[in-house]
Amino acid sequence: MTKPTIALIEQRVSANLFDASHALADAEIEELVRLATRAPTAYNLQNWRFIAMRTPASKARLRSLAHGQAKVSDAAVTFIICGLLPDPTTIPERLQPFVEAGYMPADLPSGWQAGARTQYADPQTARDEAVRSATLGAATLIYAAEALGFVSSPMIGFDADGVVRAFGLRRSEVPVMLVPVGRAAPGNWPQKPRRPLSEVLQIL
Repeated sequence: MTKPTIALIEQRVSANLFDASHALADAEIEELVRLATRAPTAYNLQNWRFIAMRTPASKARLRSLAHGQAKVSDAAVTFIICGLLPDPTTIPERLQPFVEAGYMPADLPSGWQAGARTQYADPQTARDEAVRSATLGAATLIYAAEALGFVSSPMIGFDADGVVRAFGLRRSEVPVMLVPVGRAAPGNWPQKPRRPLSEVLQIL
């Protein structure tokens, strides 16, 4: 049974303790990523990749690159969330089903392609977009996991260059974060206090 959305947001925690005996089937991992790919994506680039570490050996390799943090190997699966540097040449293909369904004029994808080519000509802007896309995908994965009754923990404490080498990432792929997912073990903290709205919200 899925949780109502507001309760899901208010109850989500970044878990540190996972039930190491819990496993996820291929179909469960696929469903998590299917939901994650519903995240927003500029120009419909969908420039992300999700690498699921499920075997003890693969998780152990990744744990060694994440400062030995136990949750990497205790979780049922730990995802490497990669952002891909934007490739405008993919836009027409990724929008074609939308055009065929009658939602978009046939000439619009080429205009989006030209716009993306201009926008991401600067390497730093392109990398920023890769990080944004991966982060949106990771956030959606986190809430999908929560809705399905699992816990997760976004992690930035890892050797990104080591991950690139160890898992053969391409030059166009940026490992943005790790996300362990699984069943909670006892002892996790509740959600930590948030800053008051008066400190973070401005209404003009």
